[in-house]
Amino acid sequence: MNPVMSRMNTYVRHFMIYNLANRIPLYIITEYPKSGGSWVGQMLEKALEVPFPRNRFPVFGKSIMHGHYLNPGKMKNVVVVWRDGRDVLVSWYYHCLFVHEYGNERIVRRTRRELAFESYENIRANLPRFIEYAFTRQPNPHFSWTDFVGKWAGRRDVIHVRYEDIHSDTAGELRRIILELGGRSVSPKTAEQIAREFSFARQSREGRSRGKSFLRKGIVGDWRNHFSAEARIAFDRYAGDALIRLGYEKDHRWMTDETAYREQDRLS
Repeated sequence: MNPVMSRMNTYVRHFMIYNLANRIPLYIITEYPKSGGSWVGQMLEKALEVPFPRNRFPVFGKSIMHGHYLNPGKMKNVVVVWRDGRDVLVSWYYHCLFVHEYGNERIVRRTRRELAFESYENIRANLPRFIEYAFTRQPNPHFSWTDFVGKWAGRRDVIHVRYEDIHSDTAGELRRIILELGGRSVSPKTAEQIAREFSFARQSREGRSRGKSFLRKGIVGDWRNHFSAEARIAFDRYAGDALIRLGYEKDHRWMTDETAYREQDRLS
């Protein structure tokens, strides 16, 4: 989709979710980028049997809308997808600095121009600067992970789902989401079939066979393989409290966890 059509698509989607939510039955998935929202949308499309238009203009009717929405507004049937912000930042690094099949060339060119790392493959060395960039001056999205947490965490009028929980019990979480959305009942067998069909392993394997790279690892806790001591300090400075608020850490002592550091040394 060219830049002009992409902007029009964005405007149409915003108009629909903020102005037509009470007229058109919409299921809205919002997330900070790289938190698993597309994965959830694909499974809900199959389970609810409603369209999930991606990378094209939306359907003016009952459908699933997915995006990175900061303002709750008058949204209805909202599913908020959460993921450990440290894993988010690792995935976001690769999205912003390496081209994949879903047309991210513009963001890669801009991010590489603004950060100009000596070696983009050296994420461990580059991550502290990238964290500072993502929390203070990235142009798109215009908000940070902590901004997103501040707007959506704790709301009782939305359905909260964690990437980590979907990863460990995909079928169970899918059935819970549908139940809370008021959708038709999905049997455990059907949920398991959908979970297998859209499993990360299967989709990433099929993607690699077609030369695609949008799906990377999807590993829970992969941040431990990339965060240096400096990256830990940088992330905690901008998002430590948000990390604790969401329950990913009990306190700020994760920064000096010697066990994690020994694991980093082993993997280096």
